[in-house]
Amino acid sequence: MNVPVTPSFIESDLDAIADFDGKVAVFMSPTGQIGLGARRVNKLMKRSLTRLAESQLFEDMPNAACHAMSMPAGMKAPEVLVVKLPKRVTVDDARLAGANIGKAAGGANMLIFAGAGKRASEIAFGCALRQYSFHDHKTSTAPKQGAITVMVNQADEVAQDYAPKAAVAEGVFFTRDLVSEPANILTTSEFASRLEALKSLGLKITTLEEKDMEKLGMHALLGVGHGSRSPSKMVIMEWQGGGDEQPFALVGKGVVFDTGGISIKPAGGMEEMTMDMGGAGVVAGVMKTLAMRKAKANVVGLVGIVENMPDGQAQRPGDVVTSMKGDTIEVINTDAEGRLVLADVLWYAQETYKPTGVINLATLTGAVIIGLGHENAGVFSNDEPLARKFLNAANIEDEGAWRMPLSKAYDKLIDSHIADIKNTGGRAAGAITAAQFLQRFIKEDMPWIHLDIAGVALVKSDTTLAPKGATGWGVRTLDRLIADNFEAE
Repeated sequence: MNVPVTPSFIESDLDAIADFDGKVAVFMSPTGQIGLGARRVNKLMKRSLTRLAESQLFEDMPNAACHAMSMPAGMKAPEVLVVKLPKRVTVDDARLAGANIGKAAGGANMLIFAGAGKRASEIAFGCALRQYSFHDHKTSTAPKQGAITVMVNQADEVAQDYAPKAAVAEGVFFTRDLVSEPANILTTSEFASRLEALKSLGLKITTLEEKDMEKLGMHALLGVGHGSRSPSKMVIMEWQGGGDEQPFALVGKGVVFDTGGISIKPAGGMEEMTMDMGGAGVVAGVMKTLAMRKAKANVVGLVGIVENMPDGQAQRPGDVVTSMKGDTIEVINTDAEGRLVLADVLWYAQETYKPTGVINLATLTGAVIIGLGHENAGVFSNDEPLARKFLNAANIEDEGAWRMPLSKAYDKLIDSHIADIKNTGGRAAGAITAAQFLQRFIKEDMPWIHLDIAGVALVKSDTTLAPKGATGWGVRTLDRLIADNFEAE
């Protein structure tokens, strides 16, 4: 398990800069203005920062970028990072600056001299998030993770401001770890075990086995796992931090590996289907965050954990299964399995918990990647107020999310002539018909959002706050949504 570095916040001490044994980061405005810490470094380095400020190199640097100055005179540090940052810094620029510092740290101890500058906790947050590395299955030595020290005025206040962000970072790392794990390690049983370990944080964890789901009539979910030797499970995580009100529900697709089943996928790229449990991974990360920061809200997270494999007992195209709701589903394509899992978990969540609203997350369709690429998750909702709140949270957290349409006009594409509904409507509007399918399992007047995160859960190049690979997308946004809209004062 990978754990984010917890920055330490100490009062500004100009005399300590020269003797710090590690890299030092200071800030300079686009006009070359510098604070006390940078002035001390500038003096020690015989006005090197002044010369940098007057250079074309500095003028061409974008905001939040950093320039490394090696072997600085008069200092023990092997390197000084000069970060270009406006006086009136935005949250996004502060986090990006921190991320650039974290990337440049290279495992060394890092002193960030923020002084009287604003957004010090956001800079530290960006630095912590960017230093993630999934090294669990390499035989070489794991990358060194240096300490982060932030020198800042009113250090206690900044540390207090950072505390909930530390819990978010823990949740993001937990999600990234889960999404990064290979399927022979993160089996359905191992996934459930890791979630059950969250009991130590105060979450109530309940695991339903196949026999339990059989009694409930969850044949849509169970059908997906028929071809696997790993048992299907549903894990429920409850956080009771509010009053007596009904909880808000988060539901995640947890397909630990997706071959496509009998409708088998092409070999090229199939190895990435270890990330097909990304929706469940995000739900788990959010629940861990809520528990760690003692959120004053009632939230329940439910994840359906299955493996979709071809086998003599595997579900076939043309099969008809009956959902927990009672609707019959014609399975046209066994590779459209995530919606079958979600259908039963969504219905169970509503029947059992009577939530105030539901958000489900899933790496559901390749079609959403065609439409939105790897920059935005697809957002489908039946409730304008909830959708606005979610999109506002995503905007604040700078996690790409784009509203997509729902309309009864698409329902005809998933009408079945032998069952109540079929599990795919073909290539046309594939992400939308998947959402329309899920909406059949949402009760009337239940506020609901479906998030298709197929394009954002795992990416092939660095993002602002993460190296290439699992991003942890959604943990920050959903925590923000809950904090701003569902927590008691």
